[in-house]
Amino acid sequence: MAKIEKIYAREILDSRGNPTVEVEVILEGNIKATAGVPSGASTGSNEALELRDEDKSRYGGKGVLKAVANVNEKIAPALIGMESVNQREIDAKMLELDGTENKTNLGANAILGVSLAVCRASAISQGKELYQYIADTFGFKLDGFKTIPMFNILNGGEHSDSGLSIQEFKLVPRGINGYAEQLRAGSEVFFALKKILISLNQSTAVGDEGGFAPRLESNSQALEVINQAIVDAGYKPGVEIFIGLDAAANSFFEIHENQYFLKPEKEALTRENLVNLYKDWIDKYNIMSVEDGLAEGDWEGWRMMNEKIGNLVMIIGDDLLVTNVKMVKKAIEEKACNSVLIKVNQIGTLSKTIDCINLAKENNMKTVISHRSGETTDEFIADLAAGTSADFIKTGSLSRGERICKYNRMLRINEQLS
Repeated sequence: MAKIEKIYAREILDSRGNPTVEVEVILEGNIKATAGVPSGASTGSNEALELRDEDKSRYGGKGVLKAVANVNEKIAPALIGMESVNQREIDAKMLELDGTENKTNLGANAILGVSLAVCRASAISQGKELYQYIADTFGFKLDGFKTIPMFNILNGGEHSDSGLSIQEFKLVPRGINGYAEQLRAGSEVFFALKKILISLNQSTAVGDEGGFAPRLESNSQALEVINQAIVDAGYKPGVEIFIGLDAAANSFFEIHENQYFLKPEKEALTRENLVNLYKDWIDKYNIMSVEDGLAEGDWEGWRMMNEKIGNLVMIIGDDLLVTNVKMVKKAIEEKACNSVLIKVNQIGTLSKTIDCINLAKENNMKTVISHRSGETTDEFIADLAAGTSADFIKTGSLSRGERICKYNRMLRINEQLS
C-alpha cells in the first residue's frame, strides 16, 4: 500500500475546446497518475453539478478555476496521508467535505478528477492493469472481454447542427464474434456510410462525437442510409450489426405543449405517437436499443414505453437515471426501463458509479458505460467497462482521437484477457 503525498489539479481543454479539470496524484515512491474529467452537452436535470467559474471574461464563463482551487486548497489537504487503496473511504471523505447531494460546493468535476486519479495511481502502485485493479477492488470477476461497442456513427440533436432530432444513431455489432472484428466492422461501415453521403451530395463533416452530421430529409432517412452502409460494407443488418438510438428526447420535448416536436419532419407527437414511431422503426430498421426515448420527467410515459417495446429492445435510461442509485431504484419499482447508462461524471465518484452498476446487475438490467460529448484522451472508461464486465460501451464514432483512444485501449485489454 502507498499513501497519498500530493494532489494537484490544473485547467486543461476538452475535445470541444472548453476548459475541464485534470488531476494529478502522487503516491509514496513517486508513483504518479492523472485523470481528465469529461463534460456533457445533453444533460439530465439531476446530474451532479459541474462547477464552472461563470466569469465571462475567461472562456465565455466556462472556466474551471474554482473547481481547480477546490482540489488544490480543500480536497488535497484532507486526503494527503490517506492510503490510496481505500477508494471508498477517500470518496466518502470528499463527499463529506462537499456536504451536498449533488456536489454543489466542491463541484463533481473536482471530486471526480481526484477519485479517478487515485484509482489509477493505486493500480500502478500494485503493479496491476487498471481494469484488473477495479475488478479486484470492487469484487467483480473477470471472464474474458465481453463488452460490445456501440459506435455513434451519425450525430444529431445537441451533438451537431445536422437538424435531426435523434441525437445518436449507433452501430451495434452484437452478432459479430470478437472485439477486434467488431471494431473492424464499425470502421468499414463508417467509410461505407461516407461514400453514400458523398453520393447524396451531403456533408461528411463530423459532430462532437465523431459521427457524420448530414442534413438529411428525415430521421428515417438516417436509418435507411445506415442500413445501406451496413450492406455495402458486406455485413448483414439485423444479424451481424444492429442499430441503437439515443433520442435524447428532453431536447425536443415542449413541456407547455406536452408534445415532442420531431425535426426536420416538423411533426408534433404525443408520447404515444412517439413510442409507436419507435415501434415502426424497430420493425423496419433493425433497432436493438432506445436510449432516453421520452423526456426524463415523464415516468408514466416510460412505463408505457417499457411495457410496449421493452420486450423487443433495450430501453436505456440516461437523463432519466443520471447514474444515481436512488433514480435506478425508482426505475426498478416503476418498471420504467431495462437498461442503465453509466456516466462517471453524472454522480461524481468512482465508488458511487460502482454502486449504480452493482444495483443494475443485481436486477438483471443491462449496463452501458458511456463517454460524454466533451471528452479528453483519458481512457479510464475502457478499463471501467472491462473491470466491471459491462454489457456495452459507447464512446463515439470511428473518428476523433479522444474517441479512438478508448477503442484502441479496449483492443489491448481484449488481447490481455484472451
